[in-house]
Amino acid sequence: MSHLAPLPVVQLYRRCDPELFAFDTTAELEDLTDIIGQLRAVGATRFGLGMRHHGYNVYVMGPSGSGKRTMVRQLLAQQAAGAAPPCDWCYVNNFAQPHKPRAIRLPAGRGATLRDDMQQLVDELRATIPAIFEGEEYRRRLDQINEEFTQQQTKAFEEVGDAAIQHGIALLRTPNGFSFAPAKDGEVISPEEFAKLPREEQERIERDTDTLRVQLEKAIRQVPRWRRERIERVRQLNEEAVLFAVGQMIDSLREDYADFEPVRLYLDEVQQNIIASIDDFRQPRDGAPSQSGLQGLGDGADFNRFRVNLLVDHGGHPAPPVIDEEHPTWQNLIGRVEHLSQMGTLITNFLQIKPGALHQANGGYLLLDAIKLLSQPFSWEALKRALATREIRIESLGQMYSLISTVSLEPEPIPLEVKVLLLGDRMLYYLLAEYDPEFGELFKVAADFEDEVARTGDNALLYARLIATLTRRDGLRPFERGAVARVIEYGARRAEDAERLSLHMESLAGLVREADYWAQQDGLANVGAEHVERAIAAQIHRADRLKERAHEAILRDILRIDSSGAQVGQINGLSVFELGQFAFGQPSRITATTRLGDGDVVDIQREAKLGGAIHSKGVLILSSLLATRYAAEQPLSLSASLVFEQTYGMVEGDSASLAELCALLSSLSGLPLRQALAVTGSVDQFGRVQAIGAVNEKIEGFFDICRQRGLNGEHGVLIPAANVLHLMLRRDVIEAATAGLFHVYAVETVDQAIALLTGVEAGAADASGLFPEGSVNRRVADRLHGLADIARAYSQPDKGDQAGSAPPPAPKARHGHGQA
Repeated sequence: MSHLAPLPVVQLYRRCDPELFAFDTTAELEDLTDIIGQLRAVGATRFGLGMRHHGYNVYVMGPSGSGKRTMVRQLLAQQAAGAAPPCDWCYVNNFAQPHKPRAIRLPAGRGATLRDDMQQLVDELRATIPAIFEGEEYRRRLDQINEEFTQQQTKAFEEVGDAAIQHGIALLRTPNGFSFAPAKDGEVISPEEFAKLPREEQERIERDTDTLRVQLEKAIRQVPRWRRERIERVRQLNEEAVLFAVGQMIDSLREDYADFEPVRLYLDEVQQNIIASIDDFRQPRDGAPSQSGLQGLGDGADFNRFRVNLLVDHGGHPAPPVIDEEHPTWQNLIGRVEHLSQMGTLITNFLQIKPGALHQANGGYLLLDAIKLLSQPFSWEALKRALATREIRIESLGQMYSLISTVSLEPEPIPLEVKVLLLGDRMLYYLLAEYDPEFGELFKVAADFEDEVARTGDNALLYARLIATLTRRDGLRPFERGAVARVIEYGARRAEDAERLSLHMESLAGLVREADYWAQQDGLANVGAEHVERAIAAQIHRADRLKERAHEAILRDILRIDSSGAQVGQINGLSVFELGQFAFGQPSRITATTRLGDGDVVDIQREAKLGGAIHSKGVLILSSLLATRYAAEQPLSLSASLVFEQTYGMVEGDSASLAELCALLSSLSGLPLRQALAVTGSVDQFGRVQAIGAVNEKIEGFFDICRQRGLNGEHGVLIPAANVLHLMLRRDVIEAATAGLFHVYAVETVDQAIALLTGVEAGAADASGLFPEGSVNRRVADRLHGLADIARAYSQPDKGDQAGSAPPPAPKARHGHGQA
């Protein structure tokens, strides 16, 4: 086992041979129309788009930058092609209840026609009605009505006056009305002269005056009725004049919209309101805020009440809309009612109703970013309510929560028929599915994006076509086949698997653009492999400042990492640090101490609350392995301590459990560990080494330290055998391995690892459970047995306390149990 051979160089990096491609540059390739490796996601999305039943909205899940939005837009373009555009929606004034505007649905393009027709109607009314009221015919008929009223009134009073004269009484008109006075020969007599008349004459005059007064009062009571009759006749005259002016126009509109009952009913109301507000057309004045606070709805002088608010116009659109709302606030989602400031007062009307993304996407498709939607207050609830009720109800948040008292509107809800596609990551999907009971009812379809695809010849060619598509779309230089091969190798490295390719489209597109930049700097017409390599190196250089500082601390011995010699209970573990999109590896010194105890393995990181749950789990597993393998039939009289030295932040993950176990075994056996080797890998309870993540970064992190200190052929890294297929190491690591200066060992068990680290065979237990003499496992078993004997001795009663009693016989020693 101590002679385990390092991995051959061919297994450290799977090269893509440019000769596999039949083209010279990507200019010879066709654009990629399919989507690489997303059959499951494409099928789910198409199913969701095709299902017209309620609740079959789609949640498209996958990491950011994976091309979800691009794929969805392609599928939506295919789905919408050839389909008819949805209807237009308008809001019009509700003359009976101005605060509740009415919604009208019209075929695509007819909404704009109705808006223009009503605007033309208002313009014609403004020009035609005043002209009619100023015309000779109207004035002649109005004068005739007034003259008839005047004659009727005059005749009634003349009859009273004539009757008065016959009785020797005069009818006088005064500023306060009418009065009667005695007269003689047509002249009013004075009170003195009236007093000189005989008593009988005075009484007669008084009786006649009372009779005339009754007749006069009867005539006066007739005047309001005659005035009402006059007003009614003038109103009828005005209606006739208005109908003569606008009747043909409104009748023409009724014919144009005969198939749309809501429009015909609206036109009837318009006609009635025009007739009821004739004076507004005869003497138009500037609009002012009405008592209701709704401009144009309470003040008849504002002709805006006859206009149409075209909320959504699909005229000229050949297909259903696809709306991508980047800022899904409450108002941007469901619409809003805006207010205007007039004389210090906020007022509004139905023309201030503005559409939201749901209005614009109604009858089509709405794309929303899940995290942006959930980040906006009330937006998620608004979307769910609209989808559940299948209607868009424009509401004011201030009024809903009684925050403001400004007069607003209550627009009639609009029926909703939309397919919503939420784009987000997997964690958010599972959280919503777990904690929001309505989510599963409204988003029944999950389109799960693949992160990677198998690295086959066909997929490599699709990768090449994808690069060709990107270069043509962005106006970049063609890629030579060597450059394509290097991009494919980069895709495998990003996937952390030599047998798979990453489908993270954003990083791929970024690399293609940056490689084109370096080709431009060199003044070349095509992008070569060296430009791709230069782009990768530049990306790393821009992000690795902290990596350089961390490695500098190790090289200056500020952080102590030994890369030569051998130490007991000390080993080089491998850690990985992620900073945004950049990850780098770094060795960490792990130390272990052992002593007599009660079987506890103390994880100092956990005790100091600097260890994560997964790391603690790894320590508990190796504790179980120690007890099972070496002390299955005796007490584990051991107390051990494990720590990551010089770490001041959280330690998480179980990838150091193999290194921790080897450090413990070294401390127990007394055998030193080679410091020129670093270890990564997790172990199970049977000593089998399990795969870990970021294996390439971890190997390269230790390599960088060893290279700067000087490689001598002894340096290397132990990794789990299961991680061999993930190896896509840097070129400089491959060159060092080729020269025999650096090695990568693949281990399957802890026995292989400890044998390689100590140079001593681990030793396998025989049929009776005993390990070979001199082996690592035998040394560990002997040490634990010795600790058990010491513990047993301490537990024996004092001979002075129990004279004559002999200690019980010691059990037969078993220095091992089980086999890794």
